[in-house]
Amino acid sequence: MQAVLKEGYQSFKHEKWVQQLAWREYFQRVLQHKKDLARVALKNEQTFIQSGFPTVIHTASTGINAIDQSINELYENGYMHNHARMYVASLVTNIAGGDWQEGARWMYYHLLDADVASNGCSWQWICGAFSSKQYLANQENINKYSGTFQKGTFLDRSYDELPNLKLPIHLHERTILDLQTKLPKSDPLDIHPDYPTLIYNFYNLDPLWHTNEKANRILLLEPSHFTTYPISEKTIQFILTLKDNIPGLTIFTGEFEELKPLVKGNIYCKEHPLFNYSGAIVEGRDWMFPEVTGFYPSFFAFWKKAERLIGH
Repeated sequence: MQAVLKEGYQSFKHEKWVQQLAWREYFQRVLQHKKDLARVALKNEQTFIQSGFPTVIHTASTGINAIDQSINELYENGYMHNHARMYVASLVTNIAGGDWQEGARWMYYHLLDADVASNGCSWQWICGAFSSKQYLANQENINKYSGTFQKGTFLDRSYDELPNLKLPIHLHERTILDLQTKLPKSDPLDIHPDYPTLIYNFYNLDPLWHTNEKANRILLLEPSHFTTYPISEKTIQFILTLKDNIPGLTIFTGEFEELKPLVKGNIYCKEHPLFNYSGAIVEGRDWMFPEVTGFYPSFFAFWKKAERLIGH
């Protein structure tokens, strides 16, 4: 955000871009106050839930070319364009009647940029659990933003027709997902008793954190965390690649309470709602709008406060 503002653009030119960044910060603030948002609806309970995960989503065989290509890209690269994430979530929840929690777990599992706050809030927003209405996209909309020209699909309907669309027959089949995390083994521990210990995790792999300071640096991978929030083997490999950006970072696979007796001196970590390292010194994260704290029931209530601070 600061880099964009330094360019001196007029506000109408940078506002939408900064807003996109602010959405992610807003979701982080929601998670600080609603730590169970991956499992509990924030506003409204989802209706019309079918058990199981739609098989055609799991196998990338919906027949909607842009969606199937995006799912295959997710499996191959751990990435999915934001528009495609919205289309997939809408198809899973609002068309196929799938549980948003199951869909969110599936997408989180495969995303390299997996984030409980952004992913969970977004799935809830799509299905109406964190918004006043459901998000729907028809084939015309998908074509427009995906560069496709497909016609004749079950989504090739008007927006008046979509809310009353009967469950398409090939969305009937369901799959029971088996999402498990295969964690790497621990490295040999060599903890210097005179140095502080810095705890890194899946949500903190910041190579600039206390850089050039003497410290024990440990990447803590807690099995209990990854049982609740499983990630794929490709995401694990991505973590290990990022680990190499931090000289001397050692892997410890186990719970914090197992690590704590092995450490002498102070233990430091970064604040994040998903982790509670009892006894550690908690440091804050960087924020775009550090003054805007608390829970806001909508993004635009948050944005109303935040945009006043741009440039200050």
